[in-house]
Parts: sequence; C-alpha cells; structure tokens
Amino acid sequence: MKANVVWDEGLTFTGNTESGYKTVMDGNGNAISPMESVLLAVGACSSIDVVDILKKGRLNVAHCECALEAKRAENPPKVFEKIHAHYKVKGDGLSEKAVARAVSLSAEKYCSVMLMLKGNVAISTSFEIIAEN
Repeated sequence: MKANVVWDEGLTFTGNTESGYKTVMDGNGNAISPMESVLLAVGACSSIDVVDILKKGRLNVAHCECALEAKRAENPPKVFEKIHAHYKVKGDGLSEKAVARAVSLSAEKYCSVMLMLKGNVAISTSFEIIAEN
C-alpha cells in the first residue's frame, strides 16, 4: 500500500492513495484533521467487519452506524487515550448474540485499525439493535 501527502498551503494537505482517492486534511479546522481521520478509520474499519460478519451469518442488515467518542491527552502529542465505539444496527431477525459476536470479533480479531491502536489506546465497544419499522 502506498500513499502521498502534498502540502497545499497554510496547514492544509492533500492525501492521495494508490487506489486513486484523495482527501484534504488540515490543522486549522478547515478540513478533517489527521486525528479525526484516525477516529473515522476506527469506525469505518470496524463497521465493515460488523456488517460483513452479520451478512456472512446470512442475516439481513439494513443499517449500521458507529458513533465514536474519543478522549485525547491534554498535552502534546495529544494522542488518543480512550475510544468508545457504539454500534447501532438495524436488520431483520438480528439477535443480541449475533450482534455482540460481530462487534467482539471485529474489536478483538479483525479490525486492523483498532488492533493497531491496541496497547496504546483503551478501546471499548457497545451496541444496540434498532427495531425495523
């Protein structure tokens, strides 16, 4: 995997991925910050796992959302100290057991972003099943 980051102006940079995607990041709040992108990566990576695990279990997933809350150190380098990921999953016939298993497998075995942070960041998870209307 390769990527390239180019300085645009001020504290704004454009990241280009080997797969052809671009993202703008900024240190002054004019675009997503690098730390916000890490937090989003935690949620996206793990949510991909949760949906994939449930679908492989032949469950019908209609919606998956991951609300993230992080606590950062007060002093530089202001790393993440804690991250909590709360999943809201909607689908036909989803059981507490199936969703709990999917969330656990993601956090403990499959989510490369969470696992990369493990040992340095306290990561916790929770979930709720949203009833189909």
